[in-house]
Amino acid sequence: MLKNPKYLAIVSALCMALIFLTACSSKPAEVPGGQAGPAESLSGKPLFVYCGAGMTKPFGEIAEAFKAESGVEVEVAYANAAQIQTQIKTTQEGDLFIAGSVEELNPVKDVVAASKELVKHIPVLAVKSGNPLKITGLKDLTKEDVEVVLGDAEATPIGKIANKALTDLGVLAEVNVIARTATAPEMITALSVDQCDAIIVWKENVSGSGIEIVNTTDLDTQIKKIPAATLSFSKNTETTAALLKFLDTDQAKSIWEKYGYEVVN
Repeated sequence: MLKNPKYLAIVSALCMALIFLTACSSKPAEVPGGQAGPAESLSGKPLFVYCGAGMTKPFGEIAEAFKAESGVEVEVAYANAAQIQTQIKTTQEGDLFIAGSVEELNPVKDVVAASKELVKHIPVLAVKSGNPLKITGLKDLTKEDVEVVLGDAEATPIGKIANKALTDLGVLAEVNVIARTATAPEMITALSVDQCDAIIVWKENVSGSGIEIVNTTDLDTQIKKIPAATLSFSKNTETTAALLKFLDTDQAKSIWEKYGYEVVN
């Protein structure tokens, strides 16, 4: 046995150092500032988001990218504005509302704690590829042989925009509107399968073959901005803040742009 006090002090110091190093190695990786990295601190934590159905593709990709980076379990409810507004008011649950326009926050403004504008939502006039009926603007929708499908003006931002634009031109009553849909993708389907000749829809929804956008300025005054609104009863403040931060990244912005949106500067 070591009896020399000098040797005992050395052994004791070495043991204390070993214990300290072992304890440090078991801690989560840290980032500057002394806090655990985001993937370590947020992994498995929940986040509930409401999002307009017309933004399913871009926001779905953003949500997946955010989950891959942070580990957050993101649940997204896609629906039209009226359905989301009703659900928010009825359930008093959720963290964020990605709305089709700032105006869609008005019915739930009492439970919106804060909001930030993300990208521009651009309405367009779309027709079949080749534009067989030679539609050049909104006034051409009044032609006798043109059948039009629009969004539900009571439930969707794009439906309200269509009504406003056609009313401003004084032609709404003359347009042969054969159907109203609850979501923008439903209008795309109607035009794709030859159920109508023209639609007023969001720019990002026009994709694939068989459809083209009419080059007109008739809808330029109807461009909206998409907000991300934090709900006052959110219980997941940490993951909500993380997603809002992620929405400011170049990665998130590039996804919006890929689908035809313009980032708000």
